[in-house]
Amino acid sequence: MKNTFKHILFALGACLCLTGCEDWLDIKPVDKLTPDNYFRTEEELELYSNRFYNNVLPGGTAIYKETGDNLIWTPLDDEISGQRVVPETGGGYTFTALRQINFFLEHLGNCDDKRAVMKYRGIALFFRAYFYFEKVKRFGDVPWIDHVPASDDAILYKPRDSREVVMSHVMQDLDSALVCLEKTKSKKEVYRVHWWTVQALKSRAGLFEGTYRKYRGLEGADKYLEASVEASECFITGGYSLYDDYRQMFVSPNACKEYILARNYVGGSVDLNNGVYNTFNSAGQGRAGFVRKFINTYLMSDGRRFTDPSVNPTWSTMEFKDEIKNRDGRLAMTIRIGNGLNYNCCLTGYQPKKYIHDEYFSSTEHAYNDLPLFRLGEIYLNYAEAKAELGVLTQEDLDASINKLRSRAGFAETAYLKMDDANANPDPYLCAAETGYGYLGSLNIPNKGVILEIRRERNIELVQESQQRYYDLMRWKEGQCIDQDFEGIYIPADKLNKAYDVDGDGNDDICVYEGERPDVSVPVYIQIGDAITLNGPSGKSGNLVFFKALKAMSKWNEERDYLFPIPNEDIVLTGGAVKQNPGW
Repeated sequence: MKNTFKHILFALGACLCLTGCEDWLDIKPVDKLTPDNYFRTEEELELYSNRFYNNVLPGGTAIYKETGDNLIWTPLDDEISGQRVVPETGGGYTFTALRQINFFLEHLGNCDDKRAVMKYRGIALFFRAYFYFEKVKRFGDVPWIDHVPASDDAILYKPRDSREVVMSHVMQDLDSALVCLEKTKSKKEVYRVHWWTVQALKSRAGLFEGTYRKYRGLEGADKYLEASVEASECFITGGYSLYDDYRQMFVSPNACKEYILARNYVGGSVDLNNGVYNTFNSAGQGRAGFVRKFINTYLMSDGRRFTDPSVNPTWSTMEFKDEIKNRDGRLAMTIRIGNGLNYNCCLTGYQPKKYIHDEYFSSTEHAYNDLPLFRLGEIYLNYAEAKAELGVLTQEDLDASINKLRSRAGFAETAYLKMDDANANPDPYLCAAETGYGYLGSLNIPNKGVILEIRRERNIELVQESQQRYYDLMRWKEGQCIDQDFEGIYIPADKLNKAYDVDGDGNDDICVYEGERPDVSVPVYIQIGDAITLNGPSGKSGNLVFFKALKAMSKWNEERDYLFPIPNEDIVLTGGAVKQNPGW
């Protein structure tokens, strides 16, 4: 945060003054916060609460390094490769940040400024809700603790509370935070939590829990979906507006008007950078690449489906230079096309560029563009999906949300999402177990067609934003999407063992070969063998396929893999009161 550093310097200076004015043997340790020597002023409340932004919210690679079935890295994350094991300790099952938040809530009343107390109570409640929401997403049931326990407090050895208990408390904390932060409604500080930030989290959390429950037949789904709609509606009616350029929004050095809360990065002597250039422009950083299944979901520029045989009879064998033509404008804003494409840094041929400025396609310098934590585009998607799942969506709702996103992407009004058309003809590609949402495809439910289209829109609009994709799959009960093949660009038979100009710019990019490497001069050679294969009938053409052998050994486990395992240490220390998640 831009003001954090001056506050830290202020606090250090104050400590030095104290040690100069009093005998250091007679004063209380300045490295320990106690109720009677701190939390007396608004500045002290702000300084203490600054740690929540770093300790609770994601940053850097946790925002743009997406886990799931859209974007693959080497090595694959354990939850994608099926290599997760029960950890002895850690594994994300830690509560240090919660103790700091509860400590703050217990003692901020020391401040005589009641306005400041109200404001920072709201901020702390937001962070406690965020903390617990993330824990429920990862582990399901977790112990709800709303105070700082003493070392002999029995609550330290209690069983986990049900997700219903915890998520009810999360929503209560958010409602209380809205009351506390009512006076911040007009400020909209992009790097600080305020009333609108709380509504954004309520929109996200309500949608997650509502759909998680709906697709598992659990009680209470509607109340969470209704809470999501309620929180989202204030954005639909005003308060924020979309940034007019999807591409520039993510490469801007300073957060744009669409961002509700952003992670701030600054250069100069501070040099607080996000690492995005090095991550995607270096061959040694995992060679991240989108998979073709994701690319196939982008619509044609006129709104028709790319995978519709009546639109593109040969879509499945299209080369890169052809498949990128006349598509949803966000495709060219998300992957590198033409100048700048580097196969040394990308496994699949679909290289990410969402956060990389055009001038830095080859740079590994520090990057300082702000990264989004909450933005209006997500709220529009939450609103439409929650209403569709509730069965109350209208065309007017779509026009106020999804179709605004399509308009920004460059679609003409004739290509807007039409509810009746979508429901009358659900997309077979998105329904298929091999390429789409097999669980939803197997269900006979109202609004299936439009829900599929909202999922399409969500996947494209929010790609590489704070692990949204992975947890979307978890809440939709669509973990089997991770078992679908990880495919790259299509290689025609007549391009095998030869220099190949992939993007049609007149320069050879790669040579895909089998056996001995051909005597051709290209920047990158890709050998077909055990690690990388072609999926055509004879193995002499087709899409590049990655990690097939690894995935064949470790299939998605429907009875286990939607939740992470609890560390053994926590089970032992509680005498078995804390139980392991099913299947682990």
